[in-house]
Amino acid sequence: MRTFAIGDIHGGLKALVQLLNKMEVKDGDTLIFMGDYVDGWSESAQVIQFLIELSEQINCIFIKGNHDVWCEDWLRDDEVNPTWYMHGGKATIESYEGVSSEEKTKHLEFFERLKMYYIDAENRLFLHAGFTSMHGVEREVFETTLYFDRTLWEMALTMDKGIQKDSAIYPNRLKHYKEIYIGHTPTINFGVDVPMQAINVWNIDTGAAFYGRLSGINIDTKEVFQTDVVKDLYPDETGRNKA
Repeated sequence: MRTFAIGDIHGGLKALVQLLNKMEVKDGDTLIFMGDYVDGWSESAQVIQFLIELSEQINCIFIKGNHDVWCEDWLRDDEVNPTWYMHGGKATIESYEGVSSEEKTKHLEFFERLKMYYIDAENRLFLHAGFTSMHGVEREVFETTLYFDRTLWEMALTMDKGIQKDSAIYPNRLKHYKEIYIGHTPTINFGVDVPMQAINVWNIDTGAAFYGRLSGINIDTKEVFQTDVVKDLYPDETGRNKA
């Protein structure tokens, strides 16, 4: 019975299938997906359908990312957010060509059920981006912070790893949880192509939407699994890279 946290997929179904095969997922495993299932490569609608079917066989916990919010709004109201369209929404809309109204309704229901965060029995927190409340994620004022914030990760990066929790300068935000797992900010922005740890925060978005890989991590052993570079799996596409 293993638990894996899986980074931002961004429409890369080929990478997702490859990752699950590399992890050799079994019936007793739990998969925690960190959000941003859509927007990037050409198979966003297909990723959602795959995840719906996967969750019928494997215990899956799905976190909501900012791109998922945009796609959910589009599926509900058929209105295109201009910012979303420029940041991967165009490819997602195109992926839904030929998808029936019934299937779109099921996908909307999938997005509506996504969790804003998840805390496991060992007090490990999973969320897409971050939070700002010094009292913990449960006291966050604005829901949007949970899928847009980057300050949690930036703060963790700047802290000295030798600082202990009882130190006066240890951030209160980080004291509430044994570990915190996030996506949202690609590690390739820092020249790193594997999941990064800073203090007790683990960032597992390794840039699958751009020129990185899709990653999964066994949260108990910290063994990392990665796909090929995702753009190599979609050689005729640019993903969220500029054309």
